[in-house]
Amino acid sequence: MSLPAALSYSHGASSLPLLGETIGANLRRVAARYPDAQALVDAQSGLRLTYAQFDAETDVLASGLIAAGLAAGERAGIWAPNCAEWVLLQYATAKAGIILVNINPAYRSHELSYALRQSGVRMLVSAEVFKTSNYRAMIEETRPDLPDLESVIYLGSPEWHALFAAGRMPSARESLAEREAGLSFDDPINIQYTSGTTGFPKGATLSHHNILNNGFFIGEGCRYSHLDRVCIPVPFYHCFGMVLGNLACTTHGACIVIPAPGFDPAQTLATVQAERCTSLYGVPTMFIAELALPGFADYDLSTLRTGIMAGSPCPVEVMKRVVSEMHMSEVTICYGMTETSPVSTQTTADDDMERRVATVGRVHPHVEVKVIDPETGRVLPREAPGELCTRGYSVMLGYWEEPEKTAEAIDQARWMHTGDLAVMDQAGYLNIVGRIKDMVIRGGENVYPREVEEFLYAHPAIEDVQVIGVPDLRYGEELCAWIKLRPDAELTEDEVRQYCQGKIAHFKVPRYIRFCTEFPMTVTGKVQKFKMRETSITELGLAAASQTKTA
Repeated sequence: MSLPAALSYSHGASSLPLLGETIGANLRRVAARYPDAQALVDAQSGLRLTYAQFDAETDVLASGLIAAGLAAGERAGIWAPNCAEWVLLQYATAKAGIILVNINPAYRSHELSYALRQSGVRMLVSAEVFKTSNYRAMIEETRPDLPDLESVIYLGSPEWHALFAAGRMPSARESLAEREAGLSFDDPINIQYTSGTTGFPKGATLSHHNILNNGFFIGEGCRYSHLDRVCIPVPFYHCFGMVLGNLACTTHGACIVIPAPGFDPAQTLATVQAERCTSLYGVPTMFIAELALPGFADYDLSTLRTGIMAGSPCPVEVMKRVVSEMHMSEVTICYGMTETSPVSTQTTADDDMERRVATVGRVHPHVEVKVIDPETGRVLPREAPGELCTRGYSVMLGYWEEPEKTAEAIDQARWMHTGDLAVMDQAGYLNIVGRIKDMVIRGGENVYPREVEEFLYAHPAIEDVQVIGVPDLRYGEELCAWIKLRPDAELTEDEVRQYCQGKIAHFKVPRYIRFCTEFPMTVTGKVQKFKMRETSITELGLAAASQTKTA
């Protein structure tokens, strides 16, 4: 007897309807209900805003952006680590109908230039520096190639403060009211770049409806209320911070707590203790780092009850320690992709330990998922591995100005083809068992080998290159580059890494480099990356890491 089809839709965890409003309208409604509740705490700067204050400040900044000449639908970029200003700009652009373009803080000049040019950013709001990144220098380097970029405003500069000054003018506030009256919840409001197998990032274009509702139902899954305080060390440029974090909070009147600009395990736990946070986010490597702190037992984490772990599979023992030693008995696992706002499935607070570590939960409210045969497109029986597809309000509007690539990802019935191999069990729980697309997940960062290959191809000594993922105990996966040199050319591993330094993000720089004269090929001339992976695991002594990897 055949099993039921691997098709599932909202499993009844929530009977609540979708929110039919813009992000700005939702914030006003929540702020009116909880005006005195804290909305935002920046541990480093000491800034604290209630919902009434947060709503008012984002009104002022939105008015200032309009006064600066940004029309609805035009693009403003943000290139900065986590900070209060990032959050203010997120909601101000939404109120003004301006599309916010998120720039990864780890980007270097090559990637920055592409994202700004492809999206046509008119105004870039940027930090001056962060860690080893001199943002100002990279902006000045790339600006001659960016004809659409009319202004760059550095956080904390006179120009930044001038936006607020302009926004406080009565005429500017009137302009904001007029602007908001003309907005629709289906308007595009955000572009997030996700790497593609073509070697160039694609700009997933998301609407108010996409990310507001996804944030709301994620918050429902975490049982958030105005009493919750959510510590968010994951980056805002990514959906994890911006949607699972910020929007899940503001749709419930909960408090956004920023522990530091970048992830620091000790600072994160100190902030949880000081702010009495009830929820904590992270990829598994973040939780592993926190648990490994020498003084871990000295932190008072008793206020924690929930949180979200996502980005890569979580080892069983780590999850057990998070539940027992960090008091996160209701911690949930989420699965998704930028193109789906991002979450499609989530475990619940009531799921047992096995389901939290072996699955990515069940389908979200108002979302459908199915598992299909990648070759035929037919829905498969349950327990059979196939490509996971998802459909519903959460599917992006498309890739920015790339209709052909959009059509490759979203079919005529509006199913988003994830490229991930999944198995659905009898109860509707999904397990991600592999990837069709050649993606590497390094510490929660999605890296597409083709993008790194395209970059390395430009080196004059490199004739051909193939990049694969190999298992790693700390990050889940690391990059390994197989390089064929041009005749008579010479190149060392250190020279390859130096070539990458400052031009591509640090997590895209291959950890392992192998010089070769040929790649394993099929008789039809296709590279067999699985054989390259097997050889690399053996040569690099990664058998132990390979055996512990869960997906």
